[in-house]
Amino acid sequence: METKLRARVAVAGAGAIGSAVALTLARARFDVTLFDPSPAGDNASSVAAGMLAPVAEAVFDPVSTPHLALLRRARDLWPAFAQGLGLEILRDGLRIEGEAGWLATIAARFEALGAPFQRLDGALVDAEDWRIEARPALAALRAAFQTLGGRFEPRAFTPDDLPAFSAVVLATGASDACGLAPELKALSPIKGQILRADRGPATGPVIRGEGVYICPGESPAIGATMEAGRDDLIVDSSATDALRAAAIRLRPELARAVLTTEVGVRAATPDGLPLVGWSATPGVMLAVGARRNGWLLAPLVADLAASYLKDDNPGPDAASLDARRFSRT
Repeated sequence: METKLRARVAVAGAGAIGSAVALTLARARFDVTLFDPSPAGDNASSVAAGMLAPVAEAVFDPVSTPHLALLRRARDLWPAFAQGLGLEILRDGLRIEGEAGWLATIAARFEALGAPFQRLDGALVDAEDWRIEARPALAALRAAFQTLGGRFEPRAFTPDDLPAFSAVVLATGASDACGLAPELKALSPIKGQILRADRGPATGPVIRGEGVYICPGESPAIGATMEAGRDDLIVDSSATDALRAAAIRLRPELARAVLTTEVGVRAATPDGLPLVGWSATPGVMLAVGARRNGWLLAPLVADLAASYLKDDNPGPDAASLDARRFSRT
């Protein structure tokens, strides 16, 4: 596909990955239309702490443990991707606090991964992990995309739209995208709830304890639940009470905080990595299923999508993220 011909491409879904794909394609001089029926910022990517944290994911999430090298490569793409967006990458790292026995278990996981860490004031400190502010990041990606001539359609992409485009990239999260790609059957939903506090740490590292993290900011994020198989957006305090209690153990001042709950639904594959590449359906490409690493993986997924559309070499991570790896017989 020749980008000089301004090939028309649709991107379905304006979360972290869809927005990154749309911007990357616009930068590559494709004629791009981004489709999403939800108001700006009303998606799972906005209900996120914006973690660019390969080490924390590998240490705390067994599904991500085998993918540390890939996750690091994804993080390392962020500085170039964010250039010119006015988007700050926060590099304050991670501080892990808790009882001595639990900290010893976490230190052993770092050592097993060969991931560097320090012991400081009774805590474990990791300097590798970064983050961004999710909602401002979505706004920055949308603004940059539209500045480059990208168009936004405030509706869902449908099969009837296919003839108007050379290709569509599905970045639709847990949606079935009107059955456009059989590979989406490999995805399962995961409901996530995050608490936002009206007080707490405003700056500094992400703080992790047993069963919780506290992400500093104007409204610190306390997260997050991982409720596999659930696709509802109902606030469920029975799932978040444990988060609140764990956060208070780490920072007792949060006992006085007013907390609000945000809910999002993500899509996951059996191996925890997204589906990226051409579907069996002609003209349909997938960029979906990043589980809880949508922000971290967004530039990597976007580069892969652009490479496929330009018929370039997609690089060393293409096989691991192959869109059809669960549907081939």
